[in-house]
Formats: sequence, structure tokens, C-alpha cells
Amino acid sequence: MSTVTLGLIQGTTFASQAESLARHEALIRDAAGKGAQIICLQELFNIPYFCTRQDTALFDLAEPMPGPTTDRLAVLAKELGVVIIVPLFEKRGPGLYHNTVAVLDADGSYLGNYRKMHIPQDPGFEEKFYFTPGDLGYKVWDTQFGRIGVLICWDQWYPEAARLTALAGAQILFYPTAIGWLSSEKAELGSAQHCAWETVQRGHAVANGCYVAAVNRTGFQDDTEFWGQSFVANPYGEIVAKGSVEQEEVVIVTCNLQAVEDFRRIWPFFRDRRIDTYAPLTKRYLDE
Repeated sequence: MSTVTLGLIQGTTFASQAESLARHEALIRDAAGKGAQIICLQELFNIPYFCTRQDTALFDLAEPMPGPTTDRLAVLAKELGVVIIVPLFEKRGPGLYHNTVAVLDADGSYLGNYRKMHIPQDPGFEEKFYFTPGDLGYKVWDTQFGRIGVLICWDQWYPEAARLTALAGAQILFYPTAIGWLSSEKAELGSAQHCAWETVQRGHAVANGCYVAAVNRTGFQDDTEFWGQSFVANPYGEIVAKGSVEQEEVVIVTCNLQAVEDFRRIWPFFRDRRIDTYAPLTKRYLDE
């Protein structure tokens, strides 16, 4: 298949998990009806972004994976014949939780999951309190519509994560995300923060000769205004589709997978890598 149509679900927050799941199911149907073949939801899609504070009661929002949500969406994936990328709060074991994504193929099969590797800790983003860093490595999956990799939010700032996923053959990198402005910072830093977020991911597309799809939330949670603007960048880093700041919406874009191979032939970054010089990357800091 030389082309694939993506559906990015830029959702918002609902009063309950049941209401959120029902609404996102409707958005998935909408995306499929518009031709989407791979549909990606935003980070922690069916619950509020609860990491704005530390509260042990919020661990009750987590669920096993595979579990009830993935089981329900697997039925929908099979019915619609679409791949669904499902970001959830995973309860792995007693006191052990991850920020995780499941990938469901178009026949409803559970292909596997990826656990967020890089965990932030900032005002309004108290994630180290809730999430254990991932231990599954960087994953790719051969879906019915292409070979994809999935990373999560804070992972998007790390070129190493994008590179390793692309080196495993990913044609498209998906980044389910929950990122926004704090009210105290927006006036002074808001434009610069968004520019940095978008630019670094466009750079990953160029450096790895692949498509990048970033799927962000919209709306408000406590003091955070999620800035939406979900987008897809092609291998040249050009934005080929983009959502709004404030609206819940479905962003639809068709990607030419042959363009990935064509780009990597004329700009052969993988070929010209000097892997014999990169051992210091495994060090925390080069101060010796």
C-alpha cells in the first residue's frame, strides 16, 4: 500500500470515563467515515489529565492492558476495519503504573503496547509521582496499513527515541500528547513554547525521513490550557495538516508511504551515520 490516511482525534476532557469513551467512539466512527485507516487518540484519552497534582486516590483511574477499554475498542477496530492507537493509564501490578499505548490492528487484534520512556516532572505535570518509566524499549508494529511506531508526549523531545524507532523501520511516528500552557507563563512564553514543541518534532521527521503525527488535547484542566494544534509533518518537515487550538476535532490527512523510501534514498541519513562515534551517547554527561 503506497498511501495511508490518518485520523488524529483531538479530544477534550469529559465528566466521566464512560462519557469520554462514548464520545471518542463517535469520533473514531467519524474519522473512519472520512477515510481514516490509522486513528490515533490523545495521551490518556479517556480520563482527565490528572497529573496536575499529587493524589494517591487518582491511581484508581488506571486499568489493566489489555483490559476493558482495549477490548471494547478492538471490537470497534474490527467493525470499521481501522487501526486504533489507544493511550491509557495502565495498572501493571500492585503500586506499579505506566503511561501506556496499545495498538489495535484493523482485524481487532491486540498487537502490543508501548510504555512511555521519558517521564517529566514540572509544575502542572507531576508525572513522576504516577508513572514508572517504560521498560519495553522502542516499539514498531506492522499494521494492515503500514509500519508504525508510537512514542508518548515527553518522549517527543528526545531525538534518540525518534531515531531508534525509525531505525526499527517505522514509516510514521505517532506522538499522543497532553501539553499546554500554564496561565502564569502563556503571555511571556506561550508562543515560544509552542514553537519549540512543533519544531523539534518536525526535525524528527526530517532527520529520520518519515512522517510524524502529533495528537494533542484541547481544553482546560486546572491551571493548564492544552494547546491542541495536532499536526502531521512529512519527511521534509512540512506541516501537511493541522488542528485548531480550541476545538475538539478530527484531523484527516493522507500520507504517501513511497515518499518515505524516496526521501531516504536522496537524503540517506541512515547510511551516513557514524555509528562508530556514538558510544558517548550512553553517558549522562560528557564531563570526564
